[in-house]
Amino acid sequence: MPKETILVADDAERARESIAEILRTQGYEVHTAADGQKAMEAIDRQYYDLALIDLNMPKANGLTVLKHLSEQAPSSLGIIITGFGSIETAVEAIKAGAFDYLTKPVKVEEIGIVLKRALEYRDLKRENLMLKRQVRRKYRFANFIGDSQPMNEVFSVIEKVADTDSTVLIYGESGTGKELVARAIHYHSSRRERPLIPVNCGAIPEELLESELFGHEKGAFTNAIRTRIGRFEMANGGTIFLDEIGEMSPGLQVKLLRLLQEKRFERLGGTKTLECDVRIVAATNKDLEKEVKEGGFREDLFYRLNVIPIRVPPLRTRTSDIPLLVHHFLENFSKTKKKPPKNMSPEAMEALHHYHWPGNVRELENLMERLVILTEGTSITLADLPEEVAGSHSERITPLLDVSTAGFCLADAVERFERDLITQALDKTDWVKNQAAKLLNMNRTTLVEKMKRQKIQRGNSRA
Repeated sequence: MPKETILVADDAERARESIAEILRTQGYEVHTAADGQKAMEAIDRQYYDLALIDLNMPKANGLTVLKHLSEQAPSSLGIIITGFGSIETAVEAIKAGAFDYLTKPVKVEEIGIVLKRALEYRDLKRENLMLKRQVRRKYRFANFIGDSQPMNEVFSVIEKVADTDSTVLIYGESGTGKELVARAIHYHSSRRERPLIPVNCGAIPEELLESELFGHEKGAFTNAIRTRIGRFEMANGGTIFLDEIGEMSPGLQVKLLRLLQEKRFERLGGTKTLECDVRIVAATNKDLEKEVKEGGFREDLFYRLNVIPIRVPPLRTRTSDIPLLVHHFLENFSKTKKKPPKNMSPEAMEALHHYHWPGNVRELENLMERLVILTEGTSITLADLPEEVAGSHSERITPLLDVSTAGFCLADAVERFERDLITQALDKTDWVKNQAAKLLNMNRTTLVEKMKRQKIQRGNSRA
């Protein structure tokens, strides 16, 4: 059984190491942090069952660290430790989400009792979460793993629009989970007892897609030896999911537009008009507004589809979800592949955080499956990761110019350095300015002013 992992954050080295040694002798795996900033960075890198946090630390105080812990890992518990014990600070810590409150010098017996109670509470909390997930899984919403702000925004929109008949257009890169969003919408709607029919418009040849969608009559074309109903008829009363809608040909776009407007269509080669009660959920990895401007997609169809837009964030913009996803995939594949349970070392987890994830959650899932099967032992280390992933955590910004270079201009170098940092932050957040500003620790208005001054726009950011 794996050891519970505890973070001890205290700027006083003697107190920090003393508490850590006490916990290690009691069988816990202990990591330490010397200030508030380092504590939050440690919390970002990996999951901790418990965190013992000094109230007064440089760079970020204990309440700030406690808040960060609850945001990044809601199932973790924080215990505040301080040498300035008072009723006021105790109440403030409990209100901020602390499980308990200890004063220095911490006694061995006291810390043992508090940790035991905290872990018992954590186990009850996990059991409660598991029961809730089982209920949600019954309605097929528990396939989502994520507790980051971008994913919570997606969940919020799903809950609002699911039980309506509004058309939904899901945007997202390949591998982000667009079909999971479509399934969640359907199974949370009043149509849940009727079929959900998925169609990948990019995977079916253009000449066959019309027949797939609308069906055909006997003799409509060569080899049409019998009448066949299409996907819209199969989905009648339910939902049809049109994946990669941006790949649909102009001719089919016209027919889909008519169906959206009139709720009627004809089979290929047929003359009888059929009524169709179906909700349409579409998805794309393309910028459809750009496609409309360039003439690749019908404007009228775009506005019919884009009633409720949902943007599924790429994994690189929600890296705080990586530990949750890793834990879920490792646990799942260990069971299905009948392999011993495995955990991720802190160094390996840090590398996963720094990797760009072009294939998004699907790429992470595939990597976890490979590691469960191929890794020896129970701990996955940095050496077990593919080279492109393992090397990502060591990437650093290289100097822009050698000071000895003839004609060196400090102002120009600083400007280029600033431009590079801003474009990196924008790329990492998929050009969401609020999130990029947070990464850079500046106000959104300041970021916008700098972008205007440096003429930074999407598409020319690398110029």
